[in-house]
Amino acid sequence: MIGAMAKDQRPVRLRPMTRCDTPHSLALLAQLGYRLTQVEAERRYAAVAASARHSLLVAEVDQRIVGLLHVYARPALEKPPEAVVQALVVDQAFRGAGIGRTLMAAAERWASEQGYRSVALSSNVVRTGAHAFYEAIGYQPIATSRLLRKELSG
Repeated sequence: MIGAMAKDQRPVRLRPMTRCDTPHSLALLAQLGYRLTQVEAERRYAAVAASARHSLLVAEVDQRIVGLLHVYARPALEKPPEAVVQALVVDQAFRGAGIGRTLMAAAERWASEQGYRSVALSSNVVRTGAHAFYEAIGYQPIATSRLLRKELSG
């Protein structure tokens, strides 16, 4: 599916992510500060791809992966069931070309097709540029929270 044009007017194509795309996803995820090994990326890809309640898309320009989207369905007791954008990244060299908007529109389509009436996401407090982007496409801040984690042994 062609969804946008790169800054220099080259078409952007969205397609489902495949296992072969995991090496390319490493550089994109590193731009967000997530450094993974190839083995770990493939393990995580396999776990996500195995679930029908998740969608993984990549954006390509001239067969080069320049964007990545992970959206999933979240049923919940304390809030309405909704789709959650777990990851969205566009290569720094391609930001501002509409690729992020195209990927988010794809997330919203997927959510709607799954019967969800809303899409939610979290964004690190230091990513003010990302916050401005999300607000520009209609997302509103609704909560402030802290992510807490405990590493388990074993």
